[in-house]
Amino acid sequence: LQRSEKGLSNSKKKYGAYIMSQENNAIIPVSKLEEDSYDWWKRHETILQIKDEINPEIVMIGDSITHFWGGEPDDPVKHGGTSWSEVFGDTRVLNMGFGWDRTQNVLWRLEHGEFDRLNPKAVVVNIGTNNFTGTENARASTPDEICEAIILICKKIHTLSPESRIIVMAIFPRGEFPDDPLRSPIFELNGLLAEKLPSLEYVTHLDIGESFIQSDGTIS
Repeated sequence: LQRSEKGLSNSKKKYGAYIMSQENNAIIPVSKLEEDSYDWWKRHETILQIKDEINPEIVMIGDSITHFWGGEPDDPVKHGGTSWSEVFGDTRVLNMGFGWDRTQNVLWRLEHGEFDRLNPKAVVVNIGTNNFTGTENARASTPDEICEAIILICKKIHTLSPESRIIVMAIFPRGEFPDDPLRSPIFELNGLLAEKLPSLEYVTHLDIGESFIQSDGTIS
């Protein structure tokens, strides 16, 4: 695995024709795309090193919402260490959340060993919100494109661990006010997931978004 800037540059060149194209970039596996407050490559390597020893009963797959909640691999930033302990207790959990990840990053990580040989009872997938944000590295994705990518992620997980129950979280609402530009596409995506995921008998779709929204439609 090359962690050098040269290696990253070559990786981007390899996928560059797709990143900004009109093809569905959400389903094209790609490694690190954005800078964040942590070392993306180091976290990937650490997961490869510890995953078999942990032998997780639960695997959490996602972006910063998952990454900075708690658990292993250890991270100096933990926004919910206490609640993590209350929820999971002594259960063996592997946190495969990566800040700034999109669906295409998760697909790359699944293809590069992070889930190999694991057979957890449950896999919780909470990914897709960052796909709505376009940067110079990747254009924004549509709800249909993100839905297709999430379904593909589920199928890949099921292929790697057929006995695992997959729990797909609906995308959490964003924006303080109900007219925030992201509210509508997130609502559309969640509707697509609710419509399409029941066809996968090994998937449970869980939508807790309403619990974040107050009676006037705002988020505190």
